[in-house]
Amino acid sequence: MDIISEKREEGEMSAGRGSALRRAGRRLLRLGLFLLLLPYLLVFLYLVEFIHPVSTLMLRDLVFLRGYDRQWVEFEEIAPILVQSVMMSEDGQFCAHTGVDWVQMRGVVEDALEGEQTRGASTIPMQTVKNLYLWNGRSFVRKALEVPLAIAADFVWSKRRLMEIYLNVAEWGEGIYGIEAAARHYFGVPAAKLSRRQAALLAVALPNPIDRNAGKPGRGLRRLAAVIERRASQSRDYITCLYD
Repeated sequence: MDIISEKREEGEMSAGRGSALRRAGRRLLRLGLFLLLLPYLLVFLYLVEFIHPVSTLMLRDLVFLRGYDRQWVEFEEIAPILVQSVMMSEDGQFCAHTGVDWVQMRGVVEDALEGEQTRGASTIPMQTVKNLYLWNGRSFVRKALEVPLAIAADFVWSKRRLMEIYLNVAEWGEGIYGIEAAARHYFGVPAAKLSRRQAALLAVALPNPIDRNAGKPGRGLRRLAAVIERRASQSRDYITCLYD
């Protein structure tokens, strides 16, 4: 009888452990689904204009008690030349695509399949959702999450709201986020008063804001800025979705 009782107890304990594991698995699955859906819920929340989103990098700085400088500024209070410069530097087809530039994306996929070094194909919507919800660094996992989020953001938000959020969460240096903080930090002026050259320098610093100092540009950065300055001056046909 003792042997039978012990076996019964062992079986009950094993069944209990299996049930606990299944419950834990279901909880993890629900948590995973919630984390996947949360960015899409926030896309709708951020439709509300008085809500000022923060990026994952800002949250990181808060967690590590570093603090950061970000002063939210409305789209209308940003110098149009800055908007034009960023578009010409980062995403010239911003007004034409629906979140993803599929022509550029196809080229990246083909390069990857052929084993060649891939080039950047991130649009402003893709960079915006990456800043808001994801992480830095190249990976196919992040890109797989980024693409549908960018399409959703571009569909839900107006182009003006999308650009406003992007320019207020973009990183422009250690602890410097958003165009207002960047303009004041590097040039001592508000975002509304940026000159053509200042706007171009800030735009070309975006791909690598830690190493590219818009306030103290080297020869290469000044050369890139001159190119963007020329493009921005000829960008009227590209910015119709932002300015009437």
